[in-house]
Amino acid sequence: MPVKILADSACDLPKDFYSKHNVTLFPLKVQVQGQEYEDVQTIDPKTVYDAIRAGDVPKTSQVSPLLFEEVFTKMAENNEDGIYIAFSSALSGTYQTSVMILDQVKEKYPNLNLTIVDTKCASLGFGLVVKEAARLSAENVSKEEILNDVLFRSQHMEQLFTVEDLDYLAKGGRVSKASAFLGGLLNIKPILNVEDGKLVPIEKIRGKKKVYRRIVELMQERGENFSDQIIGISHADTEETLEEVKTLIAEELHPKDIFVSSIGSAVGAHTGPGAIAIFFLNKQPS
Repeated sequence: MPVKILADSACDLPKDFYSKHNVTLFPLKVQVQGQEYEDVQTIDPKTVYDAIRAGDVPKTSQVSPLLFEEVFTKMAENNEDGIYIAFSSALSGTYQTSVMILDQVKEKYPNLNLTIVDTKCASLGFGLVVKEAARLSAENVSKEEILNDVLFRSQHMEQLFTVEDLDYLAKGGRVSKASAFLGGLLNIKPILNVEDGKLVPIEKIRGKKKVYRRIVELMQERGENFSDQIIGISHADTEETLEEVKTLIAEELHPKDIFVSSIGSAVGAHTGPGAIAIFFLNKQPS
């Protein structure tokens, strides 16, 4: 049997991806205007962005422990081998909860062959790891080889973000309030990086156009072999900017392909509308 691939919804892959590629989805939860929804399954990102624009502050919570228990138990009973590729543990408690539940299930089913990986990635950077794992699983590649690929991509994934307003991230505790205050001054746009699984502001640039140019420069500094890479771009309800950034990357870097998706409801509840994120593999030591 092919290795079972599991992922949570913070990987921001399109809704039809999971059924099409036989990936088990664990939805994070999103609360909007007092109602709780399951990311991907019962809410779409546009609903979240419209609510934020109207003044709501959506909240998110981790995957249901009961769902982890149900899926892990079923895998054990079916003798399925699997890899659960998880959202950064620095941004959600989901990874820790899944590890705890796996330990509990293994008390009853000690032979369960399931490995949980903390990608320390978010959004489509995490999604590109899942996407490749699903492709390898479909080709009946061994669990060890898939796991090696997952770990390699997780460790070498560059994740550059820019957001319309750092206040959204500050409200969700993802960056400090001081960083958010500075970002709001003088049309200064931040560039953030994911470092050891955490969102860290690394530069502040005045003006949108200059931000995107600088992101491409950072890609040139940090990446290589773009002609062999699939670059990921995720966006928060900002199609016009997406096309501008996509064109710029295509013209400057000539990647093998560019894979685009929307920043999903759970991640988007913290970035707010207008965010753009770019994902690619960095230079490896020779």
